[in-house]
Amino acid sequence: MNYQQTVEYLFNATPVFEKVGASAYKEGLFNSEELDRHFHHPHRHFMTIHIAGTNGKGSCSHTIASILQTDGYKVGLYTSPHLVDFRERIRVNGEPISEDYVVRFVEEERSFFEPLHPSFFELTTAMAFKYFADMEVDIAVIEVGLGGRLDCTNIITPILSVITNISLDHTQFLGNTLAKIAGEKAGIIKPNVPVVIGENHPETRPVFTQKAEQLSSPITFAEDTPEVTKAQTESDGTMSFLSSHYGHIHYGLGGYYQAKNANTVLHAVTCLLQDGVIRHADSIPQGFADVCPNTHIMGRWQICQRSPLVVCDTGHNVGGWQYLSRQIAGVPCRQLRMVFGMVDDKDIQTVMTLLPKNATYYFTKATTHRAIPETKVIEYGAEHGLKGKTYGSVTEAYRAALDDAQPDDFVFVGGSSYIVADFLESIKIS
Repeated sequence: MNYQQTVEYLFNATPVFEKVGASAYKEGLFNSEELDRHFHHPHRHFMTIHIAGTNGKGSCSHTIASILQTDGYKVGLYTSPHLVDFRERIRVNGEPISEDYVVRFVEEERSFFEPLHPSFFELTTAMAFKYFADMEVDIAVIEVGLGGRLDCTNIITPILSVITNISLDHTQFLGNTLAKIAGEKAGIIKPNVPVVIGENHPETRPVFTQKAEQLSSPITFAEDTPEVTKAQTESDGTMSFLSSHYGHIHYGLGGYYQAKNANTVLHAVTCLLQDGVIRHADSIPQGFADVCPNTHIMGRWQICQRSPLVVCDTGHNVGGWQYLSRQIAGVPCRQLRMVFGMVDDKDIQTVMTLLPKNATYYFTKATTHRAIPETKVIEYGAEHGLKGKTYGSVTEAYRAALDDAQPDDFVFVGGSSYIVADFLESIKIS
């Protein structure tokens, strides 16, 4: 098989949450542990940092990886989902895993893993850990896929755990209260390993405190002593911060929500600095500034065009839209045009209450079985006073928005990571 055929095999031969949702979710670590034994525990050959949370874990993972890379380490980075190419999930110093490695891994190992019937994420995690060991990385930043306690990444013992925040998402798997979800995400806390909690809530704080005390894990609540004291958006869409200990920081990512993420990251890397893992304090502001060239992160208030202004963002749940809606409203424009769709396990009704009423909508669906049909999205929109038309694909919706737009209009593309993925794929091709 060539690379494209191999990726199609991975998507078709293993249950993929991104495609089919709940039926792909496998509770428990049996398969992960079997794969780990087969590959001789590759994650034990490098240090790891483990990052969980409802929102922000991707931005935090990329930023911490960028800072470690700036500090001179060879850094593995494992994140999900990918937006355009499967290889985005597994990177070393920003460079994606090679096509040849993916092909060889599947060809050489399928006789072992096929009888196991692993999920796509279980198999991809095993591939990432083996690749990082083969590439002899010094340290790897590992983003949790879903939850924490039973996530297949949770076979690692990191040098630091980070939980960005908790909001109601994936409730069918993790529980329908903030405390229950926090309990699942607290499952990444390991004995005597420091943990940083980015944002906390009266319901979640006792859960984290109790778990950390049980395991003698030093715990830091980042909001108790804010590192970010002032934040502003720059003309190019990126962010700048004043910090308590690191002075002025220019952050290469955009989005109002990045102030929260930056505060979490600063507390996390301060732990690493104090423990001697980060060797040079100036690697921290430099890593923030260079996060995009270092890690090639996409989809975070990403400005794709200036006239008309085109921005995409992967914010996909209520927690994300509480920030996005304010930022969109703050962009001066003649007419706001929203290319919008969501998937079926998100709280679309509450998100709809946060969407701007003064926009023209281009309701659409992503190429995933989990996508809410555009005909249903427009019905929900009408209930909330949102007006627009439906389009059968993101490409069609975006082209229609662009055709309608004047130079001083603002076109926003989002609602789901998969909407953004289809959009970025379409502008790459076009």
